[in-house]
Amino acid sequence: MSSATIEAYTPVDSTTSVHPSSQPSSLPRPFSSAASWHRQPRAVEAPLTDNEPDLGHFEAAEAVRSLCISPEGNLSRAYCLTKRLLDIAGALALLVVFAPVMAALLLVLTVTTRGKPLFWQWRSGHCGRPFRVFKFRTMVADAQHRQHEVANEVGGPIFKNRHDPRITRLGRILRKTSLDETPQLLSVLWGRMSLVGPRPLASQEVARFTPQELRRLAVKPGLTCLWQVSGRSDIGFDEWTRLDLWYVRNQGLWTDLKLLLRTPMSVLTGRGAY
Repeated sequence: MSSATIEAYTPVDSTTSVHPSSQPSSLPRPFSSAASWHRQPRAVEAPLTDNEPDLGHFEAAEAVRSLCISPEGNLSRAYCLTKRLLDIAGALALLVVFAPVMAALLLVLTVTTRGKPLFWQWRSGHCGRPFRVFKFRTMVADAQHRQHEVANEVGGPIFKNRHDPRITRLGRILRKTSLDETPQLLSVLWGRMSLVGPRPLASQEVARFTPQELRRLAVKPGLTCLWQVSGRSDIGFDEWTRLDLWYVRNQGLWTDLKLLLRTPMSVLTGRGAY
């Protein structure tokens, strides 16, 4: 298994709670870029890419879970119950609507990928708890071994490239339309994700977060979020973090409904989707 040393936030001990005493100020409109935070290096053995599941991803997921991130956001029982009911109803409705498309994609990808239509990956969920995310496969079969050929165009711990040659022609369409994400509706039904919340990132990437960046895990991850409707990958990671922390501070039913209403237009325009 190929591996590389990446840097990560090092807790004082395995039970350190990540919950800063001071809250960042509310975001202005338009949102200003966040300051860069100091990152404490720590050696973590991890594979060079996040395109195939392997032991390195699970080890990173366990390392993130050991940080014991404290829950934040709207913790009222009324909101949590309403949000969960909305998640179940919304996920079921969307699965019914997209079932024919998902079935067709599963068939086509089964043929074009030689029996590997789905891709799964360990990601860090609510308070750092690891879970598996499933997506329709959008990259070539040997993507794991070709990442060294691709330059990272995004700062921070995440990896993205607008013209990544490992993405197939069909994969670009799926990413542009977000159809590759539709299997995650099952994660919403299972309660591991929500319709609205910060996008779940690969555990290897999360293992490199600063304490401030880790606060985005203080609420349940979602299918759509402020980053999703504000430009997606066209937004730098520092700004992405600020948007997610804004949601953590302002989480509520009205905020969720507004983001859900803005999502279809964001998907149709395809801005920042690659």
